[in-house]
Amino acid sequence: MHLIRNDRNRGFSAAHNQAMRRAGGRYLLILNSDATPGVGALGALVDYLDGHPNVAVAGPRLRFPDGRVQPSRRRFPTFATLLVESTQIQRFWPDNAVLRRYYVADRSDDEPQTVDWLVGACLCVRASAGAEVGLFDERFFMYSEELDWCRRFRAAGWQIAYVPQSEVVHLEGASARLDLGARDRLFQASKLQYATKWHGPWVAGALRAYLVLEYLARAVEESVKLAFGSRVGERRARLRVIGSSLRHALHG
Repeated sequence: MHLIRNDRNRGFSAAHNQAMRRAGGRYLLILNSDATPGVGALGALVDYLDGHPNVAVAGPRLRFPDGRVQPSRRRFPTFATLLVESTQIQRFWPDNAVLRRYYVADRSDDEPQTVDWLVGACLCVRASAGAEVGLFDERFFMYSEELDWCRRFRAAGWQIAYVPQSEVVHLEGASARLDLGARDRLFQASKLQYATKWHGPWVAGALRAYLVLEYLARAVEESVKLAFGSRVGERRARLRVIGSSLRHALHG
């Protein structure tokens, strides 16, 4: 066993790359600190990869601690997805065709299947495939790194497989010990990085402009509620988060 200690937070991608470069096995395991594999879960992923040599990444069915299925299958995002996911559009219109497509809601989650990409809470990765396409892109400090990685695997001809016989409990978000402002900034920054890399600067610019408008609208909403004395402490905290995210969206 090797302990790698950094004197600063290098980010999810860079830290995992440090470990993966030292790994010597046939398979690499990405496992979030808030994810707990069930009995036999990791063995099921290894068995699937052993039996499917064209698959680069195998991921389990994720569950919330209360037993509910946590959606982990994804299609690659379109420009519409980038505008809708984790924005105010999703807040006010959560059940829409764009997100149903993105979350693969049209296919049962009870059967093994190939997908575009999987949420990275637990991924078993073929080491030879990783050597072919490279490890995580370290420009993604946190969030979207597994999306980018899976897209590179798919572009190289590899498949990504969802294996529901393997189950992992995932707390979702507990491994990112960050304040809400930092989490929002990192999430949207990674979304912009992905848009630039895979859709080009014009799409990224349009997305950035939309995010700026959204933050301004949210600021107006919270300011009006604050003016009417609604949950003053909460409104002020939200305005600080929105202000921080707006500055980052404006200046990158």
